[in-house]
Amino acid sequence: MKLKRAAYPYIVWMMVFILMPLLLIVYFAFTSGDSQSFLDFTFSLNNFKRFFTPTYLKVLTRSVNLALLSTIISLIVGYPLAYIISKEKSKRQNIMILMLVIPMWMNFLLRTYAWLTLLGRNGFINNILAKIGVSPLNLMYNNKAILLGMVYNFLPFMVLPIYSVLTKIEKNLIEAAEDLGANSITIFRKVIFPLSLPGVITGITMVFIPAVSTFVISDLLGGGKYSLIGNVIEQQFRVTGDWHFGSALSIVLMIFILITMAFTSKIDKEKEGGGGGLW
Repeated sequence: MKLKRAAYPYIVWMMVFILMPLLLIVYFAFTSGDSQSFLDFTFSLNNFKRFFTPTYLKVLTRSVNLALLSTIISLIVGYPLAYIISKEKSKRQNIMILMLVIPMWMNFLLRTYAWLTLLGRNGFINNILAKIGVSPLNLMYNNKAILLGMVYNFLPFMVLPIYSVLTKIEKNLIEAAEDLGANSITIFRKVIFPLSLPGVITGITMVFIPAVSTFVISDLLGGGKYSLIGNVIEQQFRVTGDWHFGSALSIVLMIFILITMAFTSKIDKEKEGGGGGLW
């Protein structure tokens, strides 16, 4: 009974700061009207119909494509990095993880701003190229710059869960595989990688979700030329003041993210316990 009473503050917190905002978003998404009165809005599906037009579907497609690419690149870079760290001694592991995490202590916006000084027309990279006689490169305000910003900001979210799983793999399993005559490639393919899949799935989820909904990175590194779904939602609330359409877009994005999480969760459950049988 005491535990239930102790949970009341958390329940109130969730209702005020999670449930009520979600209900407001649903309310605005399914209503329309220009009245300032909260109760004068009328039920409407026009906000969702407006989303299913070529313009906004193209924005969503661009957002998903960039998020998928950033997730794939983060996995390709992050898995070997996590594997290398997990093979080091405990003290060196802590140092390497600290070096990976330290940039995350800095504000997300400042980390992204830092790339402006590196990739800009008169930035550090182009200044170096100019000194060796190479013409300045157009490194900013394109999809590649946005992709770079996504990978840089979200790579730790791929490395940390994979590293956490890799360090928990029993050495006895690897020794047993070696006793059975398996080489290092076979051990990785049959034992290590299957057992690390829960970390991979978690990393994919933790990178893809913020990548598909980001707007700061595309604003700064894309120069506003390449709007993502996060940018459109931000504009509806902060610029145009159309909270109804902005809420509808938020719900569409929320549903897309929930479907993605359900899909990855299903894969995780199917792969759970993988690697128990070596051959």
